[in-house]
Amino acid sequence: MKAIETEKLTKYYGRFRGIIDLDLSVEQGEIFGFIGPNGAGKSTTIRTLLGLIAPTGGGARVLGKDIVREKTDILREVGYLPSEAVFYGGMKVKEILKLSADLRKKDCSARAAALCERLELDPGRKAEELSYGNRKKLAIICAVQSDPALLILDEPTGGLDPLMQREFFDIITERNREGATVFLSSHILSEVQRHCHRAGIIREGRLIACDSVEALRDNNARRIRIEGRVDLEGLTGLKDLSVSEQGASFLYGGDMQPLLRRLSEGAVRDLNITEPDLEEIFLHYYGKGDPA
Repeated sequence: MKAIETEKLTKYYGRFRGIIDLDLSVEQGEIFGFIGPNGAGKSTTIRTLLGLIAPTGGGARVLGKDIVREKTDILREVGYLPSEAVFYGGMKVKEILKLSADLRKKDCSARAAALCERLELDPGRKAEELSYGNRKKLAIICAVQSDPALLILDEPTGGLDPLMQREFFDIITERNREGATVFLSSHILSEVQRHCHRAGIIREGRLIACDSVEALRDNNARRIRIEGRVDLEGLTGLKDLSVSEQGASFLYGGDMQPLLRRLSEGAVRDLNITEPDLEEIFLHYYGKGDPA
């Protein structure tokens, strides 16, 4: 059984695009990164998977359950962290955590207390007194405290300082080692590169790449840095071009033979070819033009 499996999952808001024909598969026990800038369809995908909004077409199963017919059962088994968390006014942190646990019919008091200590969150504070970062900590604890089999986290580190980001990923990694599956939506590529096993890249509502982080990094794109003069006009597969008086730098995913011919015809003093990091891979897949 897959943790998440979609087939041609589609969501339109009237005439406006949400997600289109999304085919996605997340294995149990992995940390899966879902990459894309704001507006690409990440949150729409998550809300559709959780049954919070109805799909326009296609279908999906989460933990083996249909997102339309069994959405209540899915919500009972999934720890969900929305990108923007809103809480009832007048309630204290500890009261919100108890309410969240009670909805699952679980006693999470010991786990909640330990997580509050790790994330440096005062359980006696009222929700309306919390900063954005502390509201995010509260939402994280609500999602994690019941030790669900699947965590779905939408932009989880927004508002957290670097130390708390590290602690958050320590918590998530521990849950994953205990068997939990993690679906992590982010536009921060370094997070995905460091912590995820596989990643999918979504562009304008469509999945344009999905593979292991290593495989995405090891595609045929290379970072090329040239010192000297070379005519690059019309060269296919060239992206992210930066030209200066000293030379040029670009991401190249085309056939190497045409590039080598251009280099041999130019006045090259020095040449550096390296494997790109995930940020540059994202530019390779997410450049202007038709999806790859």
